[in-house]
Amino acid sequence: MNQQTILIGITQGDINGIGYELIIKSLLDSRILESFTPVIYGSTKVLSYYRKTLSKGNEFNYTIIRQVDQAAPHKVNMLNITAQELKIDMGEATPVSAQAAFDSLEAAVRDLNAGKLDAVVTAPVNKMSMQSEHFHFSGQTEYFADRTHSDSPLMLMVSDRLRIGTVTTHCALSDVSKKISKDLILNKLRVLNKSMMQDFACIKPRIAVLALNPHGGENGLFGKEEEESIIPAIKEAFNEKIYAFGPFPADGFFGSGRYVKYDAVLAMYHDQAMIPFKVLSSGEGVNFTAGLPVIRTSPAHGTAYDIVGKDMASVESFRNALYLACDIFANRHMTDRETETETAPVPAKHAKAVDEGKEE
Repeated sequence: MNQQTILIGITQGDINGIGYELIIKSLLDSRILESFTPVIYGSTKVLSYYRKTLSKGNEFNYTIIRQVDQAAPHKVNMLNITAQELKIDMGEATPVSAQAAFDSLEAAVRDLNAGKLDAVVTAPVNKMSMQSEHFHFSGQTEYFADRTHSDSPLMLMVSDRLRIGTVTTHCALSDVSKKISKDLILNKLRVLNKSMMQDFACIKPRIAVLALNPHGGENGLFGKEEEESIIPAIKEAFNEKIYAFGPFPADGFFGSGRYVKYDAVLAMYHDQAMIPFKVLSSGEGVNFTAGLPVIRTSPAHGTAYDIVGKDMASVESFRNALYLACDIFANRHMTDRETETETAPVPAKHAKAVDEGKEE
């Protein structure tokens, strides 16, 4: 399979949020379909409703399919996940919108795990309203990890200027120091290092590790996490030939522009990563879940209830999420091919010439 036949599933997200506006606007330009074939997991009735709220919505065309195997190449495909009438309350979190978001997510991940999709791009959801007996996760990142049996997912924010992952993800700030450990940091460094090579085709990536405490802890004066957990993890990672450096106090690291010298950054907690990322990415960044056997990306923003139905949502982040999914797919296949070439046995008649570093 080449990049021009990539099949990407798109979840509808919260139907009362900006998900459909992002999907429609992103796929309106037919040139984007040269890179992949999209399959929207949603509702034609909801799609039709939002088409009417957009200035160019009537130009959006799609093909209705019953199952992903029927997807028409290089056309927008719509897979109905329900025949029910869904009540739309723009800008509000409701049980109906939460259930619709979950149904879409579940259907897309089922096809992704079955190998029927090459990647999934998720539209924004309301994490709180989705909580139920079926969805008891702090975010879609954790849901993907559970459904793919991955014990070490890494939320990695990606833009042209910065790639930054987090050791802890969606948890209270008061719990961060309790969760930080040498083993956890080392594990995240391994995942990040592998992702840089496998997903971003980065040879010998340089990774900066941020400190947890002000001024890097000042040798234990402001906290002991650096001395007890972060520095030992960096040293052990380096022994494994993972080129990790730090820990760097976050304020000076970003304030001085030092981040440009590194291929990726590992932050200790959510806002330590998200604040500089959102400032530097200018609304164009992407959320990628590294450490999974599958590919999942999403825009780096939420449901934006305040602008739903106003034709105001920027599509840059969502469009970049689609393109990043394609790039990662291509990079993984390139890595797989290189690995196969490196591990392939040398034919007997060529063995001597290869050993001597000569052509036969």
